[in-house]
Amino acid sequence: MRTTSRRQFLKLLGATGAGLLAGRPCAAAQGKRAVNNDELGMLYDATRCVGCKACMAACKRVNRDSGGLAYERAPFDQDKLWDAPADLSGNTRTLIKLYKGPQNHWSYIKYSCMHCQEPSCVSVCPVSAMTKDKATGIVDYDKNKCIGCRYCQIACPFSIPRFQWERKAPQIVKCDLCRNTNLRGKGIPACAEVCPVGAITFGRRGDLLRDARGRIDANGSRYVNYIYGEHEVGGTNHLYLAGVSFPRLGLPRLPAEAPAEFSERIQHTIYKGFIAPVALYGMLCVIALRNRKKRESKGIQEEEE
Repeated sequence: MRTTSRRQFLKLLGATGAGLLAGRPCAAAQGKRAVNNDELGMLYDATRCVGCKACMAACKRVNRDSGGLAYERAPFDQDKLWDAPADLSGNTRTLIKLYKGPQNHWSYIKYSCMHCQEPSCVSVCPVSAMTKDKATGIVDYDKNKCIGCRYCQIACPFSIPRFQWERKAPQIVKCDLCRNTNLRGKGIPACAEVCPVGAITFGRRGDLLRDARGRIDANGSRYVNYIYGEHEVGGTNHLYLAGVSFPRLGLPRLPAEAPAEFSERIQHTIYKGFIAPVALYGMLCVIALRNRKKRESKGIQEEEE
C-alpha cells in the first residue's frame, strides 16, 4: 500500500479547502448589499460636545454589571475618586478625547463601536459570537459563544473591540447601544440620554443623515462639509459631524467598499458545522490507518520469511 507523502497530504488539504469555497460565489460577484437606513444609530456632533464625559460615566454605570466593566484609575488619583480611562479598553466602551491643533483650534471626539452596515467583526467570527441584529442593526457580542480568537479585533477597521487581558474569564468589550440595559428599559442608549448639550442624537440612520445634512446646510462655516460614516466601509450607523478634519480626530480614511462579505463567506463556509476540522482529522485518520496496515503487512511478510 502506498504511503501518503507530506506534499500529497498538503495538496489534498488545499484541494478540499478550495472545494469548500468553490461552491459559493464571492461577494464581488453578487454585488454590494443595499444600505439599510432604517437601522438604529447615533449622530455625534463634535462641535456641540463640551467634554463633560457624562456619556462615559453613564455608559459604565448602566453597563457595569452586565458587561463586567471596572473603573480605571488615573496614576495621579491616589484617593481613587475618578474613573479616568486613557483609551478604550476591556473596561471602557465609550471614550471622549480632546484634540488640540494649531492656532487654538481644538475639538472633542467620541470613540465607540461604529455599528457598521457590513461589520467585519461579524464576518470573521468563526463561531458567531459577534452578530448583527437584522431588525435594529446593532452589532452585539455573546461571551458564551466566544472562543477568544480575537479575530474581531484584527478585522475592525476602527480598532474598537477590546479584550480583557487581565481577567481569568476574559471577554470582548464594545458598545452595543445599551441593547440589554438602557435601550431595553428606556428606548435610548445611556450616552444619548444624559448628554446635556445634544451632542449625541439617537435614532434611525436615515433620520440622522437628514439631520446632519440640515445642520451643514444651515451653518456651513461651522462644519467640515462631510458626514463621517455615511460611506466608509459600506456605511456605519454611528455618524459624525465635526469642525476639524476627521483624520486629525483619529478617525481613519477608509474606502467605501466593505471587505466584510468576502471574509464572511470564507470563514462561515469553512467553519460551518466544523467542516474544516472534521475534514482535516478525517484525512489524518485515513493516513494513519493506511500506514498502520502497511506496517502490519510488512511485519507478516518478515515473519513468513
